[in-house]
Amino acid sequence: MTDKNIDFGFTQVPESEKASKVAGVFDSVASRYDLMNDLMSGGLHRLWKRFALSRVAARPGMRVLDIAGGTGDLAKSLAKDVGPKGEVWLTDINLSMLKVGRDRMLDAGLVLPTAVCDAEALPFEDGYFDRVTVAFGLRNMTHKDQALAQMTRVLKPGGKLMVLEFSRVSEALAPAYDWYSFNVLPWLGRKVANDEDSYRYLAESIRMHPDQETLKGMMQAAGLSRVQYFNLTAGIVAVHEGIKML
Repeated sequence: MTDKNIDFGFTQVPESEKASKVAGVFDSVASRYDLMNDLMSGGLHRLWKRFALSRVAARPGMRVLDIAGGTGDLAKSLAKDVGPKGEVWLTDINLSMLKVGRDRMLDAGLVLPTAVCDAEALPFEDGYFDRVTVAFGLRNMTHKDQALAQMTRVLKPGGKLMVLEFSRVSEALAPAYDWYSFNVLPWLGRKVANDEDSYRYLAESIRMHPDQETLKGMMQAAGLSRVQYFNLTAGIVAVHEGIKML
């Protein structure tokens, strides 16, 4: 069967190659990932994640799956929220990122179950988790609809999926945001991470990601109800959430 093409930023690549190309991006930037996030967003990513965690509303004793958890920002906070009787899984498809996250957890005195896994084929039983989170990872997945279906599958009835992702900015901000994305981000990548191409891909992948309403519809199609979203910083990012009904 012919391998169809799929978006990798603004480039079309064979579908079977996208995951390895994305892996190459994150292998390259893993060691400078947190520093670059601070520089690129002016520290705003920390506020975005704080709001996202408030919407997750994890409580003591809950089981939480953090997908594409990377360097562990969300997992670290979630572990505190669920307490010693809860369970937080830190997962990522990229081993380089996951190693950074695991080491950060250990430095913080946290020992969390950690696993390399593909969000499109999650190795967990149906209805195991109270919450599933994915921050800045969905846009890199080859089959977003399949990944969303898997996230819904592993949720308990009444459980919540939270997606934090770059989204569609307001029209008034778009020209300045485009200039920043395609000039400043690659420059920062070259100067700080010695990798201009990966940060050019970042800017392109944001433009190819579904807008707020489209992603809402995809979450509903995956079986989630009460789907809503919250625009942050004029829509530079959005928090989407949905509930798996009984």
